[in-house]
This record gives sequence, structure tokens and C-alpha cells, in this order.
Amino acid sequence: MLIHNAPLDARQRLAGAPRKGVAMPYIDSGGIRLYFEEYGRGYPIIFVHEFESDLHSWEAQIRFFSRGYRCIAYNARGYPPSDVPDDPAIYGWEVAVEDIGIVMRDLSIGRAHMVGSSMGAYAALLFGLRYREMSSAIVAAGAGAGSPASDRERWLKNTSVLARALAARGMDAMAEKMARHSTRIQLKHKDPKGWQEFVDRLKQHSAQGMANTLLQCQAVRPALYNFRDEFSRMMVPVLLAVGDEDMPCLETGLMLKSTIPAAGIWVCPNTGHAINLEEPAAFNAQIEAFFSAVERGSWGHIDRRKQSLSGHEKSAAARLHFDGALP
Repeated sequence: MLIHNAPLDARQRLAGAPRKGVAMPYIDSGGIRLYFEEYGRGYPIIFVHEFESDLHSWEAQIRFFSRGYRCIAYNARGYPPSDVPDDPAIYGWEVAVEDIGIVMRDLSIGRAHMVGSSMGAYAALLFGLRYREMSSAIVAAGAGAGSPASDRERWLKNTSVLARALAARGMDAMAEKMARHSTRIQLKHKDPKGWQEFVDRLKQHSAQGMANTLLQCQAVRPALYNFRDEFSRMMVPVLLAVGDEDMPCLETGLMLKSTIPAAGIWVCPNTGHAINLEEPAAFNAQIEAFFSAVERGSWGHIDRRKQSLSGHEKSAAARLHFDGALP
């Protein structure tokens, strides 16, 4: 349960941004160093960032949730100060899924809540399929771009074009163009300063890392529709969050809502892709209510699907609850 009056500095740093003379915190993932930051104490939350951001995009969430939770955010491979491998084969959607588990195991976390955005939401959902015992709750924001069959061809073409442009022109030339996409321009209208900060941070990203991520992760990952059978048997509580102007993700969000037994969906009005940046207060409130319901054992309406569940899964559905023991 989130305790706002916990006797703890809301931004207590356990391992954070680099300071002169202080070693930077890294986790080793098969020889690739992943940079992470950790704040607060309590039950752990793992934050997994989107393609066009890094761990800094979670600042509003970490400031809020570190009052009562142990919050961990990390940069994916290809996102400095994490390593940026030259070899494209070292990237991949399955690698991104496994990196979540590696971060958890390195920090001695056996089970955690997950909050993922876009690319990070995809990884968090697939992690929930693969490692259900390690996933107590999943928030998947803006998941599913490129998943609907009607959007697949356009998605694959655009990722290839963007990867080539990043490699050829670099981040300085591409950052603002990317931030003016039809699903991202909403941030500029709502929060011009926040949008400019988003652009400035995007310029600091590695063009090579982002191009490799596009080609080896985004462009080749299976559509979430391909996992419908597996999702229909996943008992992990899920909150799907999607902006009503994020058209590529709306259809997928509704599919996931109708498929995952313990899923709910929140559609944020007049909002594009980066919900956590556009509407941080509303996003935090939805997550807080979701985590609270999971921890009380009151989340989810899954009886309508029991006919299709196995005996073991029916039992799991009947006792769906949160084990609050620290991992």
C-alpha cells in the first residue's frame, strides 16, 4: 500500500545519477552494462522506458511513488550511459524482456510491480507472460504500436526509414522532427517547456543505439496479437493506459483488455503517446489506485472467463491477490 506519510525523504537516493568522484551504478547483462537509478524503500516498482525517452521520463512517477515504494528505473542497452553495443545482434525484443529479469535478480528482487511505456510496456507485458511469478502487477502505457494488421506494413516501413535517417543524420537533426509526430505533438501544446526538455534529452541519445533498437527490436518484434492465447491465460493484474489520440495503440489496448483476464483499461482524453509526460498527475493517480486495488486483492473481474481456464488457472483466478511480502 502506498503510504504518503512514511518517515522517508521522498527522493532518497540509494544509487543515482553520476557525480564527480562517485562510481556510476551499473548492472551487468551478459557483458553489457545497464545504468540504473534507485530511490525510496518499500515494495519494488520497476520502470521500463519507451523508445524515444530514457529513465528521466519517469521523474514525475519516481518523485511520487518513492514516498512509499522502492523505485528502480534503468536505461536500456543503446541508451547512454548504458552501453551502446556496435553489434546489432546484441539488441532484440527478447533481450529487452530478459534485461528486466536481470535487473531484478541483480538487485535481489524476487517479485515487483512493473510500469512500462510503449517499447517498455511491450517488454513488461512479455515479461509478465514469461515470468509470471516475478510480476505482481503491470502498468502498460501506450502498448502495441505496429501490432494491428491494418497498421503493420506502415509500421515496418516507417521503422526502417527512421533507422536509416538516424544513422545518416544524427540526433541533433532528427530529435525535433520525432517530437513533432502526430502522437507526440500534444505534449508541446500542453507543456511547451516539458516538450522542449523532451527534445533536448532526445538530442543526447545515441543515434547508433536508437537505430539498432529500431532495426533489431522494434521492427522484428512479433505483434502483441500473436500472443493472444498466452495473454488469455495470464493471471497477472494489468492496467492498460492509452491516450485517445494515440490511434496506433487504441485498437491494441482494447484487444488486450478483452483478452487478459485481470486487465482494466484507462483511456486518457485529449492525450497522445507519452501519457506519463502529458498528464503525470492523472497517470500517477490511476497507477496508485491500481496498485492499491491489487494490494487489497480487489482488482479484476475474471469470472466471465473461468469456463476457458484449466483447473490450475481457475484456482489462481479464484485467489487472485497480492502477496505483500518483500522479495
